[in-house]
Amino acid sequence: MHWDQFRQIQTRRDFFRQCAGGVGAMALADLLTADRLTAATRQPHFAPKAKHVIFMFMEGGPSQYELFDEKPLLQKYHGQSLPPSLTKDMKLAFIKPTAAVMASSAKFQRYGKCGMEWSEWLPQLGACADDLCLVRSMHTDAFNHHPGQLLLFTGSIQFGRPTLGAWVLYGLGSESEDLPGFVVLTSGKGTSGGASNFAGGFLPSHYQGTQLRDSGDPVLYLSNPPGITRESQRTALDLVRDLNERRYHDTGDVEIASRIASYELAFRMQMAAPELLDFSKEPATIREMYGLDNSDPEVRQFASNCLLARRMVERGVRFILMMDASWDDHTELNKKLPKRCAKIDQPTAALVKDLKQRGLLDETLLVWGGEFGRTPMVEIRKPEDADNAGRDHHPNAYSMWMAGGGIRGGQVVGKTDDLCLNIVEDPVHVHDLQATLLHCLGFDHTRLTYKHMGREFRLTDVEGRVVKKLLA
Repeated sequence: MHWDQFRQIQTRRDFFRQCAGGVGAMALADLLTADRLTAATRQPHFAPKAKHVIFMFMEGGPSQYELFDEKPLLQKYHGQSLPPSLTKDMKLAFIKPTAAVMASSAKFQRYGKCGMEWSEWLPQLGACADDLCLVRSMHTDAFNHHPGQLLLFTGSIQFGRPTLGAWVLYGLGSESEDLPGFVVLTSGKGTSGGASNFAGGFLPSHYQGTQLRDSGDPVLYLSNPPGITRESQRTALDLVRDLNERRYHDTGDVEIASRIASYELAFRMQMAAPELLDFSKEPATIREMYGLDNSDPEVRQFASNCLLARRMVERGVRFILMMDASWDDHTELNKKLPKRCAKIDQPTAALVKDLKQRGLLDETLLVWGGEFGRTPMVEIRKPEDADNAGRDHHPNAYSMWMAGGGIRGGQVVGKTDDLCLNIVEDPVHVHDLQATLLHCLGFDHTRLTYKHMGREFRLTDVEGRVVKKLLA
């Protein structure tokens, strides 16, 4: 190759590299703000009602029959198969349409001034009925756990899309300088979706959720090893930052900017996280209200997560995902479900009351529910065991509840038929839920997009509508 041709090629490469670096420099200036990617760089489309989200995800699918949607007709059909005309369109994971109906053993009563019908298995939460919006007409397209969770959190059953928390952080940024904007708290035995429920997808990686561990040190390597001072660590980080910034200007790779921001945030978290996790200054009344000193370790764990969620809202964290597993009661429903309700009832009610008494509920959107519901028909995996009865997956009609920022409490939205097989009034699809949550945060869900692989993507894909009845 002639030298002039080689110089021409090199010049072109330099040109594109320098252009990329120029564009990259602008991007870096935008991303690396004074608080290193924690401040919002976008504005909502209109004034938001909610500034924070606490999504209490009950993995596995809580049974609406026992908790939220009483169906006396189950008693009539108990032990019998339903007519094929009623079950022919059901999507069932493990049972056949001919499975017998199982009546509910839970009793319902009215709570609050609104008179909301609510299960006796969640009495303390029922006492908050006037602040809750119960949606009895949820439906989804997926009838197995992982696809259902992907659809709930990413709007698609395909891998690789950003999750709800990532979209919210991308849209609004975080008010917290020293903590991640999207934090994940876990309890129970682990979810089917795992990290895919809080992944960043094709968004830059700093938008994904940061998980606090539920055992041992919540944040690994939070303390410096012996011999490493904060000053020496700062010096090392400054060197790494300078090298990364040079590489960023050469390549324009936004993931390098994300890496810089992650290092800086981790450095600040070393100071902020111990204070966040220290409950010693919480009054005894708060500890008692949440159940922090309960003799049951599972209650203490869930109570700690609820109190942590409130403390993170106070410190500006934008999105908190609480994942509790597992509500997948294929067996021993009448044994497992009351115990699980007893675990979460007091701490969840305490979170609602605590946010309200601090003036935070109006700006904090609470969402509670699973990826689908349960069937009216019984599932029996051990016929020899009389207490083995459970329920299969049911995506066609189930319940969730919401409270706080932008949501009108003290009401029930939607209605199902007499066996909760199908919805007969005000259906709310998962995409509608997503659109409504984004609306409460000040976003038109059709306009909150990110360009990837040549097209604009959004959380609700090509569907979704804001459910006006849910709004305050």
